[in-house]
Amino acid sequence: MGLVMGTAAALPGAGAWAAGPPSPYAFAADAPSVEGSLSTADAERLAQGATYRSSLPVEGAFYYRLELDATSTAYVAVTAVPPPGTTVSATEGMRVSVQDGNSHSCSIDTVSIGTDRSPRPLTALGARDASRAGARCEKAGVYYVVVERIHREESAPEDWDLEIATVSEPRLDQAGETNAPEVWDSASPAPVTGEARRRPGGLGFATAASVGQGAWRDDLLPGETLFYAVPVDWGQQLHATAELSSSGGGDGVVARALTLSLYNPVRGYVDGGGALYDGRQREAGLRALPPVAHPNRYAVADRVSGMRFAGSYYLVVHLSEQVADKFGDGPFGMTLRVRVSGVPKNGPGYAGESDPRGVFAVTGRGGGTVAGGDAVGGDGGGAAGGGDTAMKLLAVGGLGGGTVLLAVLGVWVGVGRRRVGAGG
Repeated sequence: MGLVMGTAAALPGAGAWAAGPPSPYAFAADAPSVEGSLSTADAERLAQGATYRSSLPVEGAFYYRLELDATSTAYVAVTAVPPPGTTVSATEGMRVSVQDGNSHSCSIDTVSIGTDRSPRPLTALGARDASRAGARCEKAGVYYVVVERIHREESAPEDWDLEIATVSEPRLDQAGETNAPEVWDSASPAPVTGEARRRPGGLGFATAASVGQGAWRDDLLPGETLFYAVPVDWGQQLHATAELSSSGGGDGVVARALTLSLYNPVRGYVDGGGALYDGRQREAGLRALPPVAHPNRYAVADRVSGMRFAGSYYLVVHLSEQVADKFGDGPFGMTLRVRVSGVPKNGPGYAGESDPRGVFAVTGRGGGTVAGGDAVGGDGGGAAGGGDTAMKLLAVGGLGGGTVLLAVLGVWVGVGRRRVGAGG
């Protein structure tokens, strides 16, 4: 997690990561290991609602097996973790697909490192969507999750560790709207102001620090990635920015120094923004997102289709390794500003429970309290369960150009991505 240190960054020459590189990712505790197979005949089964550990060699496509009914939508999120300090290329990454027994693709998601060439956790989502009538993959039966490295000749040969998380979403108890909304309130909300509270970020999805509306403060080391979980209910909109503090020393420009990415409750990518860094404070933010609604899934754009259910949304902040070369080893101050707007609405009505239970619900709705003692949606409030998360974080932490050029670089997006939904 982010280390609780002073905010002034060390000047170049101090020796990068004197205590060793930061831990790249905190995997789910007690997750069983599963081995990918080079053949579907030997593919190990992934149970719904479970999280696993695995690994991904540089060569080959590796298979895992799913056994699905005809009515539930299945999601499989795969997070790959390159070893810290690994040399990576901009287009290096991972592809995840779900296929039926005839090799028809139900979904394909590709994610890459990006032009900053800073190794970080990469997450891609596979899905068998049973909510679309007439989809190719709607039948019950055996399906396969296919995970592949995208590499170049200069790619490091080390295996990448994997975390694989499965979620099952039940069908609706009655037919609902099947068209995505075309318009929503995209006006910029009032900025989140006030003193930022210190809130150490988690190092993975499983240990993401729970936060609510407000300003939250932590420190980042070059190469580090922090995770925060924000509860967003049906009908609510999420707005967020991440600000990197001024350095106090160093010189130069890092084109994609800070990236802010948003993932939904099943770890599907929603949106992201990036910011250059020239030693002065810089901000990365998300674009306008629609209110959470079930019909959003029928949209093409990630930032609409991703906002398809209530639950914990993940804000993931990464500071490029390249920052250390020009501005020192840090730590660098980071302020996360979160706003959740809109009155919560009733959900669409599922005909059963998700697996695991409670994935598409907001804990604390109906008068519950949240971390920090404030209600969900109030300034400064965190999400429910923050106490337990904080204890986990403590445990993990113990282990672990010209003006025009600047303006152009400032709009670069964080991580390259290409998604294809096959057969609906």
